[in-house]
Amino acid sequence: MTDETPPDTRSNDGEQSPAGARMRGLRSVLRTFAIAAPLLLVALLVYGVVAKSPNTGIDDSLSRERAIAAPGFKLSMLQRGLPGHELGGKLSGALADGRVSLAELRGTPVVLNFWASWCVPCRDEAPLLERTWRQLGRPHGVLFLGLDMQDVTDDARDFMREFGIDYLNIRDPGNGVARSYGVSGLPETYFITPRAQVVGHVIGVVTAAQLRHGIAAAQAGRLYGALQGGAQRPTR
Repeated sequence: MTDETPPDTRSNDGEQSPAGARMRGLRSVLRTFAIAAPLLLVALLVYGVVAKSPNTGIDDSLSRERAIAAPGFKLSMLQRGLPGHELGGKLSGALADGRVSLAELRGTPVVLNFWASWCVPCRDEAPLLERTWRQLGRPHGVLFLGLDMQDVTDDARDFMREFGIDYLNIRDPGNGVARSYGVSGLPETYFITPRAQVVGHVIGVVTAAQLRHGIAAAQAGRLYGALQGGAQRPTR
């Protein structure tokens, strides 16, 4: 049997030379990498699914014709807006510290709209949201709440100025709240009852009819369901 170790890797007394030891070490490292690499790839894929996949609990519940508790949040206020006399009085304490939590909004029906200034479809629905807020929201004690996410603060404020948005807006620098609601793209709108139950969800640009029906459902605590709106832009 021939010796597979290269001639220059052994010393004259038959012991392995330093060069041979280095080669054996290199082979060991390569074997370890070959075994570990597939496991690492699987781990990264699992992490990506867990980190990026939205929570589907809300839509699953709505598809079974059941309302579901709205995920809680507490975020910094981007714009207080002009809530009017009725809402202004109810929310004065909640807005005093510059942060808004869902728990502080209990007792008030909420239209929660996820958006960002870089989202093109959000520009399409912005005028309708503002118009409906003035017609059906503020006068009837229904809070419109914009949640700006993954955005530059100055860009978001420029967006609100451009479209004359004057309802309450909060800001999430990341997308943690969006994932908890199951948001897969922007814009998306949720209708929440005074008891903080989600009764409706529109994926994409909401229509005037969807807004009317969703607001009525939130006020009455009646199920509306998950519906498809118009165009939607994937979240970043």
